[in-house]
Amino acid sequence: MAMEKLSSKYRTHFWYVAMISFLLWLVLLYLFNSSVKIVHNHERLFRQGNVIDLPVHVSQQSHENDQAVVSDVDNITLPVIGNDSSQEVQISEDAKVVTDLVEELEKEKVENKKKRVDSGLSGRSTRSRRGHRESQTVRSSDKKRVRPNDDDESNVDNSDENHQSLDKEPNFIEPKNDDVTSKNDNTDVEISKQGKDDLEADNTEEKKSNNNNASRVKSRVNTKRNKPKVLVRPRVTRRNDPCRGKYVYMHDVPSLFNEELLKNCWTLSRWTDMCELTSNFGLGPRLQNMEGVSGWFATNQFTLEVIFHNRMKQYKCLTKDSSLASAVYVPYYPGLDLMRFLWGPFPFMRDAAALDLMKWLRERQEWKRMDGRDHFMVAGRTTWDFMRTPENESDWGNRLMILPEIRNMTMLLIESSPWNYHGFAVPYPTYFHPSTNSEILQWQNRMRRIKRRYLFSFVGAPRPNLGDSIRSEIMDQCKAARRKCKLLECVSGSQKCYKPDQIMKFFLSSTFCLQPPGDSYTRRSTFDSILAGCIPVFFHPGSAYAQYIWHLPKDIGKYSVFIPGKNVKEGKASIERVLSRIPRAKVVAMREEVIKLIPRLMYFNPSGKRGDAGRFEDAFDVAVEGVLGRVEGLRKRIEEGNEEIFDFPERFSWKYNVFGNVEKHEWDSYFDRR
Repeated sequence: MAMEKLSSKYRTHFWYVAMISFLLWLVLLYLFNSSVKIVHNHERLFRQGNVIDLPVHVSQQSHENDQAVVSDVDNITLPVIGNDSSQEVQISEDAKVVTDLVEELEKEKVENKKKRVDSGLSGRSTRSRRGHRESQTVRSSDKKRVRPNDDDESNVDNSDENHQSLDKEPNFIEPKNDDVTSKNDNTDVEISKQGKDDLEADNTEEKKSNNNNASRVKSRVNTKRNKPKVLVRPRVTRRNDPCRGKYVYMHDVPSLFNEELLKNCWTLSRWTDMCELTSNFGLGPRLQNMEGVSGWFATNQFTLEVIFHNRMKQYKCLTKDSSLASAVYVPYYPGLDLMRFLWGPFPFMRDAAALDLMKWLRERQEWKRMDGRDHFMVAGRTTWDFMRTPENESDWGNRLMILPEIRNMTMLLIESSPWNYHGFAVPYPTYFHPSTNSEILQWQNRMRRIKRRYLFSFVGAPRPNLGDSIRSEIMDQCKAARRKCKLLECVSGSQKCYKPDQIMKFFLSSTFCLQPPGDSYTRRSTFDSILAGCIPVFFHPGSAYAQYIWHLPKDIGKYSVFIPGKNVKEGKASIERVLSRIPRAKVVAMREEVIKLIPRLMYFNPSGKRGDAGRFEDAFDVAVEGVLGRVEGLRKRIEEGNEEIFDFPERFSWKYNVFGNVEKHEWDSYFDRR
């Protein structure tokens, strides 16, 4: 009897194990099919048609301390010729210009040679010309991209799909006389010594002619490239049109670049439920009222692309007629697209969608008006996530920001590079997204009345692996200040730093909030603290002053305190002493300025309908206004005939954007890349 029970028990266990194994097999089969589908959808990365051949119009002017002068001809690109002769090859406009010039000069050279060649040497001359034509064919098949010679190491033309080292690629402008010589060497065996001497003389003459031809080609190509194209201005509307000069056209991009990413939100992150965080137009789950004011959401800092897109759909000057538009918006979600493959087994997939989008944009009529200089895009991550160089294919991020088309556009990111022409920082999304102006006023009044128990506070984690980090020193000073400082240390396993209500309570109880750099210059915490009416304290100008030039006041002393991080690192500055010495009247004035900034640094709820719209501008409105102003400035410079759109080296972009010049400044040491 006992044996039968035991046998029955084993049979039951066996069937349990069999059923569980079958279910696991089904799950693994489903995951495998999903992975195969993703790879299949993005296999276009390997297509020859993805070659990017548009020129990058970047200023290469040298500073007073620099001696290198870079020719703009280095930016000329040609498509890579594949092995399949039947494949259709796209040739850029500049490549056509160069090809036409070379053919024209070759014809002139042949005609001149016919006149001076003696009839007795016609056979030799014919062989020489045949050899030259054959070498010319070899040269044409070797044409590839050349790397722009830029003083900024981040300026890399990385649009070639072969991922080869660009430093080793030949310049198709330079003549390859070795090919001509090698061809003619074979004819020396069959001709007399006198013929050899004549042939060598002709070759020498031919080399000189080739060098002269190359110089003429370079000169004419430079003239062609440096001369701005004739632009099509937006169609003028009536003078009393409230949207005059503010119209924005939004591309209807394929759903692969935005909607499908949200539909497959479960693939965006391994550790975070992005389906929940991208809900409510990208605002995330709704939170209960904070300080008696509604409009609070658990917003993720990387969902800016979704929020911005939904705000653009309600932009008052959005037009479906691109001829009216002063700027063109591209609703691509590059941050969410990249997030799928950052930690995945397919690092080569990080560039696939971006390259497909660039190919799609180049075919649009709107792009051709200004070669994309009136286009703009939003990326909800830092610049450094999109700056992978071709020499390090397995490194972090992708190469979106160094693609030629993107370098013509205006990129809006939560953190920009100080040494980059086309990237501009916009505020991180905060937790507060009001639907009405009354909610904003209600919150601002609450921030004016609230009592703040602590002089300063810090929310964050130490960075022991970063040698130049000052967070450990800041945390030590906060602990030593006892009752004047409140510290929330984000150690491993702690959940307080991920709860919006806990973070806001810290900021609401403090007069000053410390904002040192972390993994990069900026922090989302900066905008959360300003939202709470807490005066930010910065230790590096790249944390705010050289970043959010459209959203923050130029007078940094009106709303913030700056303490050089080097002084804190070396123990020369006491944070408590510096903040305690600020007069109370000045503190009140600074807090009022911070409270006034709140609407400009947050994003309204896209689903909200403000009855008195126009009373406040949010971060979206300010960003669009900044883009329109920048595009108009570029358009005017081109129409004025300026050969270079930017008249300063790219590494001084931060200085020009902040001060309007590139003269020496006390912050130079913070951004010195040498």
